[in-house]
Amino acid sequence: MSAIPTGASAAILAPSGPMPDSAVSVQGPDFDSPHSLQTFLQSYERIGFQATSLGRAINTVNKMRKWRLSDEPIAADESDQYLDPAIRAQTRCNVFLGYTSNLISSGLREVILHLAKHKHVSVLVTTAGGIEEDFIKCLGKTYLAEFNLDGADLRKRGMNRIGNLIVPNDNYCKFEDWLTPILDIMLAEQLQSGEVWTPSSFIRRLGKEINNEESVYYWAYKNDIPVFCPALTDGSIGDMIYFHSFRSPGLIIDIVRDIRDLNELSRNSKKAGMIVLGGGVCKHQIANAMLIRNGADYSVFINTGQEFDGSDSGARPDEAVSWGKIRAGSESVKVFADATLVFPLLVAATFAQDVQKEDEHP
Repeated sequence: MSAIPTGASAAILAPSGPMPDSAVSVQGPDFDSPHSLQTFLQSYERIGFQATSLGRAINTVNKMRKWRLSDEPIAADESDQYLDPAIRAQTRCNVFLGYTSNLISSGLREVILHLAKHKHVSVLVTTAGGIEEDFIKCLGKTYLAEFNLDGADLRKRGMNRIGNLIVPNDNYCKFEDWLTPILDIMLAEQLQSGEVWTPSSFIRRLGKEINNEESVYYWAYKNDIPVFCPALTDGSIGDMIYFHSFRSPGLIIDIVRDIRDLNELSRNSKKAGMIVLGGGVCKHQIANAMLIRNGADYSVFINTGQEFDGSDSGARPDEAVSWGKIRAGSESVKVFADATLVFPLLVAATFAQDVQKEDEHP
């Protein structure tokens, strides 16, 4: 019998150094034991890969909630004359929620609605589609379909595809019929008062006008949650404003006042947390507002973007630390996943627990 080659043995059977006392072993859920949803989601922390990232995200959001639920009042800073003191003193940790438009097109709309309805978030930031698709859903249905449907055939039939969702073009016609008279009224009010609109005041007015509890922005209006949309014209709303500018020119929407208000909300937050679903404008607008206060205290990103192309959408939280958009040493995590898969789980393990407590103790 020949001896095992020394070099091969040394390469494969090299002894390990000691594991630190803080090391956590990998372990999946034990399905031989009963699980509540809460204990099942807690098991994610030790599964590894993106399951562990989701577990960390749940813990981070629960820390935001702990600050939000604190009864200790915030001392108002009288020098902050441009920020509504009622908004400033509302919570100890302002939660800034950002999301891309496709998520309002999906069933995540109802999850976001829950957060606005129950005042779990302080600020919403989205894109034009994230505004209009909410109102459009109040006027007509969005339907499940397939990713591989033929685009030319859909175009002939007046069907618009969003991934594996279909929005009939008639829904946008209904939206125009609903929005155009409101634009007329808003223009008349602007001319009479001399006060121009901002994207956030524009959205607030539409939330009031829709008067429908199925709308995210109805609840944002009811609960005084500001909604910022720096790219308001990049969608059907922009199309309607474009057409309206020929029929009745003069409507002004001021983005400067909104960036001031958003940045001041960030600057004056005792603690600030950001939860961002997807990338692009909504991700960077919130992160850039966090720079004003030298970084967010808690950060959760959920998207499928990769960092190899240098995009902000794909950037990991540590890149935001280098810019001062996330505080060094603060709690931050990125979950590399489709938000429709994991965000309902995150909300079920965090914000939705408050509703369950209310049901248990009416």
